[in-house]
Amino acid sequence: MECLAELTGNILVLQNALVRREFAWKGGALVPRLLLDRASGARWEPPASGPGAGAAEFILPGEPAEATGGAFRAWEEPASTTTAAHLAAEVLCRFGGVEVRRVFRLFPDCPAFRCDLFLRGRAGCASWLAGGDIEDLVSGRKKLPGPVSARVGFGPARVHLRAETAAFRDITDWRNNLVERREFLPYRSPVLAAGNMLLASDALTGAGFFMLKEAPCSDMQLANPGCDFIVGRGEALTAGIGVEPADLDEREWTPGYGTVVGVAPAGSGRRGLLEALRSYQHARRAPRPGRDHMVMLNTWGDRGGPGRISEEFVLAELEAGARLGVTHFQVDDGWETGNFSDPDLPQGRRAGDFWTVNPRRFPRGLAPVAKRAKELGIELCLWFAPDSQESYANWEDNARTIVALWREHGIRTFKIDGVEIPDKRAERNFRAFLAAALEGTGGAAYFNLDVTAGRRFGYHCLAEYGSLFVENRYTDWSNYYPHWTLRNLWQLAAYAPPQLLQIEFLNKWRNAAKYPAEDPLAPARVPFEYCFAATMMAQPLAWFEASGLPEEAFALAPTLKEYRRHQERIHAGRIFPIGEEPLGASWTGFQSVRADGGYVAVYRELNDRPSARVQLWRPPEDKVELRPVIGAGRKFSVTPDADGCLEFALAESFSYALYEYRV
Repeated sequence: MECLAELTGNILVLQNALVRREFAWKGGALVPRLLLDRASGARWEPPASGPGAGAAEFILPGEPAEATGGAFRAWEEPASTTTAAHLAAEVLCRFGGVEVRRVFRLFPDCPAFRCDLFLRGRAGCASWLAGGDIEDLVSGRKKLPGPVSARVGFGPARVHLRAETAAFRDITDWRNNLVERREFLPYRSPVLAAGNMLLASDALTGAGFFMLKEAPCSDMQLANPGCDFIVGRGEALTAGIGVEPADLDEREWTPGYGTVVGVAPAGSGRRGLLEALRSYQHARRAPRPGRDHMVMLNTWGDRGGPGRISEEFVLAELEAGARLGVTHFQVDDGWETGNFSDPDLPQGRRAGDFWTVNPRRFPRGLAPVAKRAKELGIELCLWFAPDSQESYANWEDNARTIVALWREHGIRTFKIDGVEIPDKRAERNFRAFLAAALEGTGGAAYFNLDVTAGRRFGYHCLAEYGSLFVENRYTDWSNYYPHWTLRNLWQLAAYAPPQLLQIEFLNKWRNAAKYPAEDPLAPARVPFEYCFAATMMAQPLAWFEASGLPEEAFALAPTLKEYRRHQERIHAGRIFPIGEEPLGASWTGFQSVRADGGYVAVYRELNDRPSARVQLWRPPEDKVELRPVIGAGRKFSVTPDADGCLEFALAESFSYALYEYRV
């Protein structure tokens, strides 16, 4: 493993083949000295004078600044079922009565370091948050708004630095703008910005660094100080750790929000930063053949509700799903004995026999449907909403339920829904539930974590446990449009691996009368195959009752079959958005980048342009051959122009092409 973590004298060095970090060691407190991109030699160093000069990377306002009891050790962490092998480096110290444990994780050939945070002990103050109007802290920056967990200095020489933050929104039942970008130039008065992501690049050299806060979305975080990043003239800080003094235990470690710091070489700019981020994300959640690639059928999109769930219904759906060509069938709410939808039942009370199989709906248990699913080559999956009573105090019982279902029926994929995280205890217990279920199934458990409602974990937290169920959309309420779904995926794809996002397509024939008759973008006017194609760079989710589809819908089966032949290779690449933002009248798409080539998906929305120049994410330098896989494309060979663009042609609106390309 080409990774190094070494404390020599008072200098701590963390390094792999691509990036190096140096800290001055002060009793276990770490003072940043250097962040180095080893590929280009670009250096990021703290200012020699001013507010950030000589400041430690980790700060707890109100606690003693001097660290004591510093200790260091490093070890090789083998690959797990979720995460690639890496070098772990632990730094322990104490600030007054608070012990702090930081574990840096160095992955080979990854230009970024992750740092996990844990705290325990007794704090010396009641709160680490400054309180008051956050804008009052901008002028002069007399005090920090809250704890600081990461710091990158860039000194006065980097005058022409450009910064971008990306804030994310979940609770997608109510929100349809999931990414909010903000661009600015660092100046004398520090910018206090919300978001999980900070990208900073030098406008002259193209070298840059990024900071990722592995936390829920900004407005869902615990103990949020009002911002996630503080960017001044000479440094950038990550603020807020999701922990307050009252959350501490004197014996057990309380986890805080993690951070990731990475670099991109000179000349690479914003795209280089996003590629560096994606390199880390692929190491954090290492893809596994046979587990991470699926076309899932879940019937909830037709609004049948729990009342539709029964052995007879599930068997019929399995037959129809097999005919369509899905790989997974997920039984949503209604398979369990308890009644999650009962308004008189506190939703937190999901213990006892709540999670036994409903004997009225499944008089023979799940065995017959599990058997038929296996015969059809479909993986049976379930919906599950863990007991949130007393901040998930019954997490061990819930984990045992998951393990029992896996042992008895081989069910390993669970949609995790109904989650509400009001406090640190709930967060800690919910994490323990996921970890115990994963361990109890020997690493087999796979979770579709729902982010549609409630105070949950967003797009950059718990990524190692599976995929994200991104949104509920329904023709019943006229809130499903294929281009809205495509836009949400396209915007998220810059910052989160599409392979780990479940994106839905619906039965477009339902409820056509609930859309304006003159609406040219209404689902009924869009080809069913195009509705599917909008999801194919993610994990496609067939969000309907397959047994209720019209006969013409099953013409999609050959397309799904051919797509499945390529899905694993598509998802093995690094997928990024290309083209224009999908707004219903655009030329848009995605590129899956691999060392030996990759895939390009292009979409012509409703417009009068039969062709368009589309700039590739990483244009090949030589002639590239594009072979159509599915859709309306034609084989062609071409050399990208000086801007890295290719000319794509599609004869009709609402058409698409998926190409495999080789250089």
